[in-house]
Amino acid sequence: MTTVDINTGAFVGHRNLDDTIFNTNIEATQAIARQLRLRNLGGIIIIDFIDMNNEDHRRRVLHSLEQALSKDRVKTSVNGFSALGLVEMTRKRTRESIEHVLCNECPTCHGRGTVKTVETVCYEIIIRARLFVSTMLTTPTVSWSMLLRQ
Repeated sequence: MTTVDINTGAFVGHRNLDDTIFNTNIEATQAIARQLRLRNLGGIIIIDFIDMNNEDHRRRVLHSLEQALSKDRVKTSVNGFSALGLVEMTRKRTRESIEHVLCNECPTCHGRGTVKTVETVCYEIIIRARLFVSTMLTTPTVSWSMLLRQ
């Protein structure tokens, strides 16, 4: 499950607080749709928009999200606001997410976190080495993996 929490940070606007909240939520719909595509996220997605008292604002935010998601080739379903004010949606998984491709389960916490795969670290080192000539210290596992890929 993926959760998204929207907030304004320190910015509260110069005009009406309701307008600031509404505009922030509208902007978030575009960013959410884009990030879901870029990260290839699928499954159940819960979005916690900033609380809106105005029912018209809620309807327009939901419409904006649906419009932004309509550009996605992957099947999505938006179920609207729940009783707790959360937007529930699903997005079909088409392949593993970028995080699952680039990372492994953390051996210390056994799955609550992730660590980069050896291959990911190797590619990062090669990219940095091409940009800068320097000495890098690596573990034997990473060194061997780099040598085998050349």
